[in-house]
Amino acid sequence: MLPIVAVIGRPNVGKSALVNRLSGEQDAIVFDEPGITRDRTYRPAFWQDREFQIVDTGGLVFDDDTEFLPYIREQAQAALSEAIAAIFVVDGKLGLTAGDEEIASWLRTQNVPTVLVVNKCESENQGLAQAAEFWNLGLGEPFPISAIHGNGTGEMLEELIKHIPPVDEIEQEEEIRVAIIGRPNVGKSSLLNALTGESRAIVSPVSGTTRDAIDMVVRRGETTYRLIDTAGVRRKKNVDYGAEFFGINRAFKAIKRADVVLFVIDILDGVTEQDLKLAGRIIEEGRAAVIVANKWDAVEKDSHTIYEYQKMLDDRLFFMDWAERIFVSAMTGKRVDNILDLVDRAAEGHRKRVSTSVINEVIEEAVKWHSPPTSRQGKQGRIYYGTQVTVKPPSIALFVNDPKRLDDGYRRYMEKQFRQQLGFKGTPLRLFWRGKRLREGENMGVNRATKV
Repeated sequence: MLPIVAVIGRPNVGKSALVNRLSGEQDAIVFDEPGITRDRTYRPAFWQDREFQIVDTGGLVFDDDTEFLPYIREQAQAALSEAIAAIFVVDGKLGLTAGDEEIASWLRTQNVPTVLVVNKCESENQGLAQAAEFWNLGLGEPFPISAIHGNGTGEMLEELIKHIPPVDEIEQEEEIRVAIIGRPNVGKSSLLNALTGESRAIVSPVSGTTRDAIDMVVRRGETTYRLIDTAGVRRKKNVDYGAEFFGINRAFKAIKRADVVLFVIDILDGVTEQDLKLAGRIIEEGRAAVIVANKWDAVEKDSHTIYEYQKMLDDRLFFMDWAERIFVSAMTGKRVDNILDLVDRAAEGHRKRVSTSVINEVIEEAVKWHSPPTSRQGKQGRIYYGTQVTVKPPSIALFVNDPKRLDDGYRRYMEKQFRQQLGFKGTPLRLFWRGKRLREGENMGVNRATKV
């Protein structure tokens, strides 16, 4: 795995802004309100021949145990324990505070190399003067920077990479990206903690506890997974502009960058209208998925219970029948160990590529059993051949005489044949129906696409 650099500091000193600057992306939520960042969030970064993960943490306050502050301290400590170096961010406009001195004293006991960064020094001329008083912290040279504008970050990074090995000395592996998606309070963070075996994310009955997308890399056997916990997605009309708004946008971005989505449903609530909208979003983005029915421990059971709940999922999520289902309890750990087996199958189906000859064998056999429909005018639809055009999700182009002659029933029949014969488990399958003659200016593409 890449070396980890933890970003530490009081609330509202600009830690998330610095993470965005170093990662080159606007993925960390930046908002003028204390406590926006709570869990530790990971972003890739590099400088010269060094690559590393930059870890954003919540604002540290040692003398206050209200709300989430004790949990934030635990997350910051966990980030520092796995870090190869730390960046301690202070506020150059506000100046040296008692809180900074307390954090500096704590850092000196951690045995982690620390780079002291004085943020909000927008003026290069005044930056050195603003940084001067921070020599008193005893952590070496304070580097004046502006996380917003980028001033001084080069000099800071030159100091940081002294503690990071070059890329050629780091063993890197391909990973499966897994986004954990669902409504608020369905157990996404509990599931992340159960999968990783540690308190990676803050778990609370308070809705909206998770605000940012939280990355965690775990390894099982020869496979590496990047698990991404996300903020709960509520109905759009109930979301005000602010931290929750940005958190939901990060959740949608997590779906887009994932290979597989763990779609978490509170089995006690059943499949809600908001769940249906999230399912549609997953299909629209073409992501593989596993439906995780959580809180199974809280269901009163008899010999028929499992079948009743399976039927409920089948009825409500009939358009997502390709996704495997699993009933779990993140709280007790029941069946959690089986989730990654389903992730493996879904990821395999998502990236599966089938040769043109095999696809055409499936088409030939399917047409023998069920011929394309014939119109009232006696004109029959014909499928000439097919070929897979892309993966993630697997997409197959079918060349036909006229797409209009193939009704929805026959299209569904062909989709079912491809799934049964080629084994596309856990992934949407897209079929593009191309006519014999394309109209002038029409995208080479697609006369009509079917998403399954």
